Amino acid sequence: MLRTEKRGLAIAAASSVVVLGIFVAVALIAPGSSEVKQAFFSGRHLKGAAFGTDKTGSVIAAFFSVTVRMFLLAEVLVLGLALFLAVIRNLPGPVFFPFRILTIIYIDFFRGIPLLLLMFIVGFGVPGMQLGLISRQSQFVYGTIALVLVYSAYVAEVYRAGIESVHESQTSAARALGLSRWQALRHVVLPQAIRRVIPPLLNDFIGLQKDTALVAAIGLVEVVRTAQAYGTTFFNFAGFTVAAGLFVVITIPLARFTDWLIAREQRKMRASGGVR
Repeated sequence: MLRTEKRGLAIAAASSVVVLGIFVAVALIAPGSSEVKQAFFSGRHLKGAAFGTDKTGSVIAAFFSVTVRMFLLAEVLVLGLALFLAVIRNLPGPVFFPFRILTIIYIDFFRGIPLLLLMFIVGFGVPGMQLGLISRQSQFVYGTIALVLVYSAYVAEVYRAGIESVHESQTSAARALGLSRWQALRHVVLPQAIRRVIPPLLNDFIGLQKDTALVAAIGLVEVVRTAQAYGTTFFNFAGFTVAAGLFVVITIPLARFTDWLIAREQRKMRASGGVR
């Protein structure tokens, strides 16, 4: 078994080296490789875009001061709003029927509308409505609102799947012990449901982190706009390379952490015979 595993690792490593070598060779022998290298990977321009110049801002500073701040704020708001929507959608009884319908309409609508289109509607439509303080917010606020509206609809469905994965017998047992339906939901169902959906939640937040770049469409000066300003000023695309690298640095560790959580959950399922 050990010999087979070592052989498999050796084959995987060799194939990876071959594929990477092919990509590198194609990149080096392509007729326009020198122009692309100068346009996207010039050391001088990479440094200038990353740390800023006297004419342009720093891509790194824009990433952490705007993009990361927006992502973290939107993530917190999405978690809370999506959980509220999922709970409302799963409330039983005819009394809550209107609330369930409204929740379904909200989720279906914001899952169906493209995020970029909603950015335009919120970013330009709300200020144009002249609603006093509501229409005098910054593009940062409008961009965050658009992200929260769309991703709360997606995450609500993730929560709902987690809630429905908890067997009804869990609620029945909690009720038999004297807990109300709300207490059973809070203390028995939701803790299990949230724990089960952590991996898909992280996948959604990987997408959220990348989609923060779309706020550039409504004029917010963030990492993409800063990189674009550098390119316009110096006729070089190194700023976009720096911006892409920053997103990758954040996304890949989160993706690998998600894979680790999924693998751990699968090991627990196998250890328990598939019963949770």
